[in-house]
Amino acid sequence: MSDEPAGAVYRIEDLAHHSGATVRTIRAYQDRGLLPRPERRGRANVYADAHLARLRQIADLLDRGYTLASIKELLEAWDTGRGLGGILGLVAEVDGPWTDERAVRISRAELDERFGGRPDDAAVADAVELGVLERMPGSEDSFLVPSPQELSVAVELYAAGVPLSAISGHLRELRVKVEHIASRFLEFTTEHVFARYLGEHPPTDAEAAEAASLVRRLRPLAQQTVDAELARAMRLFATRQLREHFGPEQPTEQREETCPVELPATTTRAVERLVGTEQVAAFVSAAAERELQARTLDRLATNHAASSMIDETP
Repeated sequence: MSDEPAGAVYRIEDLAHHSGATVRTIRAYQDRGLLPRPERRGRANVYADAHLARLRQIADLLDRGYTLASIKELLEAWDTGRGLGGILGLVAEVDGPWTDERAVRISRAELDERFGGRPDDAAVADAVELGVLERMPGSEDSFLVPSPQELSVAVELYAAGVPLSAISGHLRELRVKVEHIASRFLEFTTEHVFARYLGEHPPTDAEAAEAASLVRRLRPLAQQTVDAELARAMRLFATRQLREHFGPEQPTEQREETCPVELPATTTRAVERLVGTEQVAAFVSAAAERELQARTLDRLATNHAASSMIDETP
């Protein structure tokens, strides 16, 4: 960006008025190297349209969540001709919604009604702290619900008899685990996919556009993987719990002790393919019992045949 004023010229107060920034902020940007110094004309400093455009760029980047340090790097890239279009497209892709859900508004009265009609200030404060609810500015009785689906889950759990404090505690515990999964997925994709775009200098427009396309393609994969694995795990543990609580019970005194048996890995894998991992022990036990019964029957039949031959001897 050139320091040479062109077109309209502004005093610092005029520049502040047109840009929405304060005089103090403009001077701070100059000190940080984000905004070029004004031109000195006689005893006055004058700014140009280019300064106004730069202030608007900075405001836009701040709104997108950039720090002043990263804004300085981006603007330096812009000044050296590398451009911001691709980078801002990548940022928009990452910062954009990662779900199809749309936030909705809900009144305190509606909220109380969905949770049994009993006002619970502690539960509401807990939900605000967790981000399940967001207070609307200037209103004590109106909230924004970023994820209606998450709120609906809480409503159903409460209707099923789960206390609100237990629901909040469960969400806190779940969030830690989910954030760990998200972190690992990002580390994994960064190492194997995005590392080539991360260097000492911002990526070119073409590289940033390519990275944005990859983000768009890979973004749903984490949720799809978690959905599939969660379904598998829920079925596994739900079936196991059901069997433990409602399966046929043997009297304690009739239960037999168990002891470990080493089987060849190939045999174990073959049985797993046949009956599933959870049924390997039961299958091996049933097969062994059937073999013992078959041998018992063979022995009884052989003894009977031998006895008949002796009786028939003259």
